[in-house]
Amino acid sequence: MKKGSFVANIAKDLELDVKQLSDSGVHIVSGGKTQYFALDFKSGHLYITERIDREQICGLVEKCVLNCEVIVEDKMKLFPVEVEITDINDNAPSFQSEEFDLKISETAAPGSRFSVRQAEDPDMGLNSIQSYQLSSNTHFLLDVETRSDGIKYAELVLEKCLDREEQAVHKLILTATDGGDPVRSGTAQIRVIVLDSNDNAPVFSQPVYRVTIWENVPEGSPVVTVKATDPDEGVNKEVKYSFQKITDKASKMFHLDPKTGEITVVGKLDFEEAALYETEVQAHDVGGLFDKSKIIIVVSDVNDNAPKIALRSLISSIPEDSPTGTVIALLNVQDPDSGENGEVTCSTPSDLPFQLKKPFENYYSLVTDRALDREQVAAYNITVTATDNGTPPLSTATTIQLRILDTNDNYPLFDKTSYTGYVTENNPRGVSVFSLRASDPDWGENARVTYSIIEGDRSEVPLSSSISINSETGALYALRSFDYEQFREIRFQVQAQDGGSPPLSSNVSVTLFILDQNDNSPHILHPSFPTDGSTGVELAPRSSEPGYLVTKVVAVDADSGQNAWLSYQLLKATEPGLFSVGLHSGEIRTARSFVDKDALKQSLVVLVKDNGQPPLSATATVTVVVADSIPEILSDLSSLSAPADPQSSLTLYLVIAVASVSCLFFTFILVLLALRLRRWRNSQLFDSSSVTFSGVPVSQFVGIDGVRAFLHSYSHESSLTTDCGKSQFNVPKSNYPNTLTSQQTYEIKNPILMTEELYINKGDQTCVQFREIRFQVQAQDGGSPPLSSNVSVTLFILDQNDNSPHILHPSFPTDGSTGVELAPRSSEPGYLVTKVVAVDADSGQNAWLSYQLLKATEPGLFSVGLHSGEIRTARSFVDKDALKQSLVVLVKDNGQPPLSATATVTVVVADSIPEILSDLSSLSAPADLQSSLTLYLVIAVASISCLFFTFILVLLALRLRRWRNSQLFDSSSVTFSGVPVSQFAGIDGVRAFLHSYSHEVSLTTDSRKSKFNVPRSNYSNSVTSQQTYEIKNPILMTEELYINKGDQTCVQVS
Repeated sequence: MKKGSFVANIAKDLELDVKQLSDSGVHIVSGGKTQYFALDFKSGHLYITERIDREQICGLVEKCVLNCEVIVEDKMKLFPVEVEITDINDNAPSFQSEEFDLKISETAAPGSRFSVRQAEDPDMGLNSIQSYQLSSNTHFLLDVETRSDGIKYAELVLEKCLDREEQAVHKLILTATDGGDPVRSGTAQIRVIVLDSNDNAPVFSQPVYRVTIWENVPEGSPVVTVKATDPDEGVNKEVKYSFQKITDKASKMFHLDPKTGEITVVGKLDFEEAALYETEVQAHDVGGLFDKSKIIIVVSDVNDNAPKIALRSLISSIPEDSPTGTVIALLNVQDPDSGENGEVTCSTPSDLPFQLKKPFENYYSLVTDRALDREQVAAYNITVTATDNGTPPLSTATTIQLRILDTNDNYPLFDKTSYTGYVTENNPRGVSVFSLRASDPDWGENARVTYSIIEGDRSEVPLSSSISINSETGALYALRSFDYEQFREIRFQVQAQDGGSPPLSSNVSVTLFILDQNDNSPHILHPSFPTDGSTGVELAPRSSEPGYLVTKVVAVDADSGQNAWLSYQLLKATEPGLFSVGLHSGEIRTARSFVDKDALKQSLVVLVKDNGQPPLSATATVTVVVADSIPEILSDLSSLSAPADPQSSLTLYLVIAVASVSCLFFTFILVLLALRLRRWRNSQLFDSSSVTFSGVPVSQFVGIDGVRAFLHSYSHESSLTTDCGKSQFNVPKSNYPNTLTSQQTYEIKNPILMTEELYINKGDQTCVQFREIRFQVQAQDGGSPPLSSNVSVTLFILDQNDNSPHILHPSFPTDGSTGVELAPRSSEPGYLVTKVVAVDADSGQNAWLSYQLLKATEPGLFSVGLHSGEIRTARSFVDKDALKQSLVVLVKDNGQPPLSATATVTVVVADSIPEILSDLSSLSAPADLQSSLTLYLVIAVASISCLFFTFILVLLALRLRRWRNSQLFDSSSVTFSGVPVSQFAGIDGVRAFLHSYSHEVSLTTDSRKSKFNVPRSNYSNSVTSQQTYEIKNPILMTEELYINKGDQTCVQVS
């Protein structure tokens, strides 16, 4: 058909609108090198663009089909099209040569057959060769044979014997005719040469030679060698080989050696062009006799062709919100190899959000397989790789560039979850506070961020007149000068909004803290100026050890931060080096022990300085009286009184009451000293067995601030016998001190080690407790001599849970302080307020302590560490939290049953002076400054003091009576003498005598003679020498006798 000839109406067959063909992007794609068809967009017809030659395209294939595809790009649809090419008789039959010779022996018998060259016609079916005709002659007939493959073969049949002498050459015309319309034909001249007699034809070794070779064999490689034999002799035996029937393509690929019959490769084989070659080989002798054999050459495929990828349709950009399965491209993949070498697999990188689908044979569509995000990847280079299954596999890759279009799917994000800024009070107007920034990962207008301030309904500060923000940069500016005393912080929100459609926005909380300037000096809370008629002084016992806490200077600063960090410094002192001040605590402690030359009145000036720039300071004057007795205080009391007393009458009552109590107190001391002196004098009348109590701490007898009964005295009876390794230690049980009512005997054999010996007062008897006793047990037989062996025994004393936890901190205040802890209101959760410290005298799990918050003013505000006892804030403080918080902490041991104790902690929540002062009165003991209440207080103090001293006098009378009764005894009577009065009473309160003694008992075998040594204690009235007293003829005594001899105290037992 001519170029432009109509083939089909594509628009009608595919139901496409002719008017929209060009707009829809419809086009034709062919798989071969030549584009044979095109689409007319006006009519929708498919027409021919190139001349179609069926023989060139399909060769000998009976059904010739051209494939092409119609692609509709806007719908991303593909329609395969097959066009069958029908054959026409456009080729005439032709012979390989127009003239050829045929040699026939004259001896050939009639009926002999002779092969002639066959004609070729590339047409198919009826258009191919249908018949052969031979020109008229007298010797030959033409026999045409149709074989199984439909090919017609012509042979000459000798009808009449030849006679070379009659005619040596016969010329015949062979005509080949096809069945086309019109009929076409081709002719060839046959020259029959009559030869001499040759009666044997060559014979091939096999009728068909089949051989397989690789397509990549080099030129000159042997394919096969054919072999024919002729039984004739001489010249008639010589056989020559020739191709009888061969195509032009095969003749260019193979060469036949006429002498050897070897077929070699002379061209470049290509499986893709021809996979099979068939030809005939003829072997003939010089007499013209011949034989034919069929040669089949099969070309085996090698994987020498990489797959080819053709991009049929492509979308270069898609929005990032495109749904999954969106088609991006259509690809056609071809591999001209066969079998596994032609099987192609396409793939894309697994880390890309794309996949390949196969809608048709040799076609792939590239689609999205998950959501796209331009903010993560803005563009993709998608590599599509086509790989065949050959060995080794060959592959081809093509890269598809895809750009992701932005959609407004991201909110602006701030750099921080919240912002905190600081500006010093009294700032200039218009000053830049700080900047905040929000980023939007979108693109273009979707990423343009503008800032604005959102004013809340509960804002205490007018934001519009206080803060402004640059809508482009996010810089915050102060519109006015802030005052720390007005408000300390400003809370608001800033909104960041992008320029997308619809716009997206996000908010962030901003807190602007107003920083304080150091414009407030420290304020002294304690010591405060006396207003109740008191002297406003602190007392320090002269017997105080270094480090004794005299008082504490308490100061606060209205500023905040480091401007409120206070340090304390001793600016001036009457006795430099006598006192020290804690740098950060303000505690005034003794730096050394007092000496006689130290003045009774010590004046200290303490400088309290903050940490601001420049620092501000204040001073506090503290007067300390160093005294152990009231006369010492009275001698200097006038100089310590307050300079001005607005209520002189009340102050007078207080002075009279204090003077009365003091006089009564010293009167009691004088009487007591007189009695002691009399008792000492009477003791001189006893004989050598009499003992004198010297250096005995009188705190065991009596105390000024509360009478303590004379600590239990026992009469210990120890007896050591001469019996080897046996001793007795009797502990009497008394219902009251100094009376023996019962006796128990304990025996210990061969004690070798006691790791620890504890003396514990258990109810009505004293127990000697051991934690571990180690001894040996001897086993002895009755032989003569006796034999024995020893074994070591360890007896462990197990602990019982008989001691409750003892609270060390917080302790009950005894120095006039409030005993509270401070917690800043701005504390974060987890702030350490204080720590409860407790101990348990038990051991093991009985001493394991746990802490629990039993009661609190605000439940949930504080927490207590289960094992540490640390009191921490559980949350931030809020405005509704009370200033004063009372906590009850339960301390429990791990015994069975558990024992417990409680500690009460008072916490003041405050950040400023007004908050502390407003509740300070509630934290201290209530005090009424009205004159009537003060008068009642003075009367009450005087009454209680008189009652107390009356009780002491009664106690002394009882002790005197008891002493008189002791005179009824014989030489064992004793007299108390030489006891320093300072051991009986103290100015600031009686301290219990805490000395512990280690008693050493030595009992000799001499009956009725023993000694009991008590090592010297380290109190001040001990004698420096040591002497041991022995008491003969001991009798039972009602109380223990302590004898001070030398550097040890001896207790003599009778």
